[in-house]
Amino acid sequence: MDAIWVLLFDDIPKLNNVVIKFKGKSKNKFGHIKKIGKDTEIVVNELFRFDDVPEYMIDVTIAHELSHYAHGFNSPLKKKYKHPHKGGVVTKEMKSRGFDKMIKMEKMFFKNEWTRIYERIVKFKNQY
Repeated sequence: MDAIWVLLFDDIPKLNNVVIKFKGKSKNKFGHIKKIGKDTEIVVNELFRFDDVPEYMIDVTIAHELSHYAHGFNSPLKKKYKHPHKGGVVTKEMKSRGFDKMIKMEKMFFKNEWTRIYERIVKFKNQY
């Protein structure tokens, strides 16, 4: 997260403690951002720890959540928009920061590979 912030979100001030962790095993949710007291927590799907999942999926998920932070959602920054996704504001933000190729890769991964990988990981985890 720190590398992505420094390299691609350097114009966004970090006004509170931002923690990041792997958590959850959702098939359809890759991450989320929320306030915990004065801190902000960014969560990335725990299943992304498996080697089957390309690292860019973690990076694009972090960038998505940092876009929310930059827009004032679950951060101390002033809210820029009424709704966090309306009008494609997150995608526009990410594209403006150079994530256009990764967004396409994420969509292709989700469409062509994620269901198969998810089912294999869940099956493997349920055996133990």
